[in-house]
Amino acid sequence: MAKIFCVANQKGGVGKTTTTVNLAAGLAKVGQRVLMVDLDPQGNATMGSGVDKRQLKLSLYDVLLESASIAEARVKSDKLIEGGCSYDILGANRELAGAEVELVDVERRERRLKEALAKVNDEYDFVLIDCPPSLSMLTLNGLCSAHGVIVPMQCEYFALEGLTDLVNTIKQVHANLNPDLQIIGLLRVMFDPRITLQAQVSDQLKAHFGDKVFDAVIPRNVRLAEAPSYGVPGVVFDPASKGAQSFVSFAQEMVDRIQKM
Repeated sequence: MAKIFCVANQKGGVGKTTTTVNLAAGLAKVGQRVLMVDLDPQGNATMGSGVDKRQLKLSLYDVLLESASIAEARVKSDKLIEGGCSYDILGANRELAGAEVELVDVERRERRLKEALAKVNDEYDFVLIDCPPSLSMLTLNGLCSAHGVIVPMQCEYFALEGLTDLVNTIKQVHANLNPDLQIIGLLRVMFDPRITLQAQVSDQLKAHFGDKVFDAVIPRNVRLAEAPSYGVPGVVFDPASKGAQSFVSFAQEMVDRIQKM
């Protein structure tokens, strides 16, 4: 039975896609069966997993419109297989933007992804959904499908404002559409301990959210930033880098946390 998590934050540029692909690779590295779902029409998580979004024969768009199943649309990346961190990818491209319009008048529009994932539930340990920053029909599909939300965030004050908006959104979805939905944890990303402000905000997060803040901290790391241009997660691109090792530690923490739930 797969545990399904959205990686979400309504503030842009906080590392949602970097978190999704590296957590997927990290979980694969520690022996988990993983499906990564790219819910963003930009398709960055698809490209960052070594799959050319322009060459996709079937994508999440086809799954949401029920013209294909996940079993038919998912793909594997040769680059990930070579790197020893292979996971399945349900890719996205620009077509997905059209799904927003096409889903407006259809039945069960916010539950299409949930119903599709139910058919492959037993094949995975984890399903990770990379959400776009806006609260759209696509994001709503992700939140209705998930058991919980992983929130990557920078330790800056504007990030706290975005967190407030996200918490309110999760409460609304929990109350009206998905009673299972909860915040699993907050992941501090692009962290630089030399900056006093970041240390202060980190302390505030721990004081307010307690054990909802993951122990793992992802440092600001050049190798993680370089990896997408090579079409692989940082965990595969440079396994020895501090960023890659932090994501593998985070993956193990996720496994341990889920076992206790």
